[in-house]
Amino acid sequence: MSDPNGGWRMAKGRLTGLGAWACLLLLLAAGALLGGCGDAAPRLAKGEPTPAFTLDALTGAPVAFPADLAGQVVAVRFWADWCPFCEGEMRTLEPVYRAYRNQGLRLLAINVRQDRKTAAAFIAPLGISYEVLLDTDGAVARAYGVSGLPTTFFLDRQGRLAARILGESTPEVFERVIKDLL
Repeated sequence: MSDPNGGWRMAKGRLTGLGAWACLLLLLAAGALLGGCGDAAPRLAKGEPTPAFTLDALTGAPVAFPADLAGQVVAVRFWADWCPFCEGEMRTLEPVYRAYRNQGLRLLAINVRQDRKTAAAFIAPLGISYEVLLDTDGAVARAYGVSGLPTTFFLDRQGRLAARILGESTPEVFERVIKDLL
């Protein structure tokens, strides 16, 4: 029997056929890209200092956290070009970033395990002004316990974890979190 949905079928609330296999492969690929086999992801606790890192920006200049961002509220977003939610979210967060950057907000968009050319091609049409960093080997994503994209960590002015959003965020939620920290 022909499937008009191209292999995606629902049967009694369950994804079957090609759709189930596609979802499984996507989850396995994401796990391999982000964590690796057998690695238990660290769980950062609210109020605790977050891991320090130094990454190259898309522009080439290194950015060191927390040294270069001392005293600022920092939103650290992990993303990749294959993430279906990352592009839209990155665009919608731009106006929020512009509204609060002069009050001490820094937004770091960390590309996970992709090269500079791939990240630059994805970012170019977005028109964002916040910093894009390259975590080409995924070490920073692993240190933060990232297990899916997008994931955003909100760090207070002392570099401690204040909040985390797993998955896509809205500008309203993002703004509500940062207003409490600023």
